[in-house]
Amino acid sequence: MFAKLARTGFMISVLAVAGCNEKSVADFVPQGANKQLPEKILAEMRSKGMNREAPIVGRIFKEENVVEVWKQKTNGRYDIIATYPICRYSGKLGPKYTEGDRQAPEGFYTVRPGQMNPKSGYHLSFNIGYPNAYDRANGRTGSNLMVHGACSSSGCYSMNDPQIEEIYAFARDAFKGGQTEFQIQAYPFRMTAANMARYRNDPNYEFWKMLKVGYDNFEITKVPPKVDVCEKRYVFNQVAPDGQKFNPTGACPTSTTPDPLKVAYANYQKNYDAAFASAMNGSTPAPKASIAGIKEAKLVSDWTKRRARGERITIDPPSMNHDGSVTENTTRMGRIDSPAGRKMAALEAEQAAKKKAEEEKRAAILAAKAEKERAKAEALAAKEAAKNKASEPAETLTAQVQPAPEVPVEDEGRLSKMKKKLLGMFGG
Repeated sequence: MFAKLARTGFMISVLAVAGCNEKSVADFVPQGANKQLPEKILAEMRSKGMNREAPIVGRIFKEENVVEVWKQKTNGRYDIIATYPICRYSGKLGPKYTEGDRQAPEGFYTVRPGQMNPKSGYHLSFNIGYPNAYDRANGRTGSNLMVHGACSSSGCYSMNDPQIEEIYAFARDAFKGGQTEFQIQAYPFRMTAANMARYRNDPNYEFWKMLKVGYDNFEITKVPPKVDVCEKRYVFNQVAPDGQKFNPTGACPTSTTPDPLKVAYANYQKNYDAAFASAMNGSTPAPKASIAGIKEAKLVSDWTKRRARGERITIDPPSMNHDGSVTENTTRMGRIDSPAGRKMAALEAEQAAKKKAEEEKRAAILAAKAEKERAKAEALAAKEAAKNKASEPAETLTAQVQPAPEVPVEDEGRLSKMKKKLLGMFGG
């Protein structure tokens, strides 16, 4: 049923066999990027009816941490040939919004020979083509988003070196066979009914529903979908009337879907709806964290700029919860080890030393003032004590020298008479 559709889809999916139109294979495959695919993979290709230089398509699933390589068979349809674990990807589930938000992109991207970089600082790499027409139409920014080696990421999909060598070899052989560009489909997770039910309350759900149409088209046909953008949204396998084009920011033209695909998609959707309804009532794993839209993207972008300037900030970027609250791990602080970071550290150390010197100067002035006040108070106290001591002897003398009490005249006469009497009695 899909043999003709596969051939037609292959032709309209911009994966047609033709000469490289940007750089020759030799231009982007110097020595060091010529590792050959292992015999085990070559044997599996032969068993699946694949030519070594047949076209490829890549699929990325964040939640499952895998990159899949699919290769075209002689009947025009694609089959999976290799799966690689992602060593690390940056950010959370959800699309990339802005430069510096550290989000690995989600969507449909195109890789051409000129995007291959065998001299990458990350061993080997290829740029996935972000921003694409959809991203630009929606004002999304960013650059140099790659799949690369070295297991280190700040917005990319990073693999171990042996893995990127094999993925690179798949692309090299396909370009050598005449494929002009291959498609990368980047998803948050496998877009099954169970997973869509799990994430039905996520703020990115509508975006993911849009990606799911392209996912479903590939699942049905096993041919990379023709991807266009109009009205700022993706559309898949749509055929516009002659002379009409898809304008990413303009109205979508009146388009049609090939009849075999239309019928197959209707049946697929019927089964999906039943599975989705069943999954709504089932017990499923808790959803993983996802980006809370442009607000969180700007928050992380600001953190990235401060980090690049060498400021001392939280080791991990801030995270915005879906209720609008922000989570920051302030117990882990640091700065990037770079010329900017070292310059900022030296500047802050100089400012800290200057501040400390000023504080010490102020403290010394205050201490000197306090000492002066203390000395003044002691001088006043001593003066008062001396004054008190000088007045103390005069008061004592006055107390000791008292006038003799006067004897009344009447008492004095009585005493004289008594004295004479006594003298007479004793012959005095």
